Amino acid sequence: MLRAMIEVTDLVKEYESARAVDGLTFTVQAGQVLGLVGPNGAGKTTTMRCICGVLQPSQGTIRVAGIDLGADAVNAKRNMSFIPDDPQLFDYLTIAEHLKFYGRVYGVPDAETHAAALLHELELDGKQDQLPGTLSRGMKQKVAIACGLLHRPKAVLFDEPLTGLDPVAIRRIKQTIKRLAAAGSAVIISSHLLGLVEEIATHLMLMQNGRKVLHGSIAEVKESIPDLKDGGLEAIFLRATGYEEEPA
Repeated sequence: MLRAMIEVTDLVKEYESARAVDGLTFTVQAGQVLGLVGPNGAGKTTTMRCICGVLQPSQGTIRVAGIDLGADAVNAKRNMSFIPDDPQLFDYLTIAEHLKFYGRVYGVPDAETHAAALLHELELDGKQDQLPGTLSRGMKQKVAIACGLLHRPKAVLFDEPLTGLDPVAIRRIKQTIKRLAAAGSAVIISSHLLGLVEEIATHLMLMQNGRKVLHGSIAEVKESIPDLKDGGLEAIFLRATGYEEEPA
């Protein structure tokens, strides 16, 4: 039986009088990849930031690997990693020093060996001594991913993970995400790239106005709109969110 690694129950996040997330409930089990999609302002990033503890929910509960984030934030965060679309690195630490720092923070016993494996997997070999200022945006993104995966998190959240990456790097990151799921991590990917979601996600959650519009396995979501099940996620997205154009 699969174990729920991410459990969100009745999540509400309010900003003054506006609700960015409105009563959201879902789970992501070990080995699943949830594609989180929706139009701009749907509440996707707010949801991700609440799960990883960057934002304090107004209501609701979040559990990571069975640990209540509100009751024991430190241990819950030890089991997760959040990789934003705009990686924030330390200007005066090399790539190798970033990984060494994260290894110490999380108490990774084999940090040096695992860091070397991640650098190789993400095609960063030979760049260990470079500073962030010498790296492209895509390279910085890969360094952030390496740091985020060093402690082998059970829950991994990616916010637009392919921003700034070239085609070769995109293929590599997709392979890494699939490997994480195969190893038993629960993964959430927030992305506007519906082709990416359809290719690597096992499940989909479509949000609009802070609420769930569609949720289930990719097959279940397609079956929910029978006349579009063969048209791909883009057609389903446009229909479900009300952006489908009228026939000419």
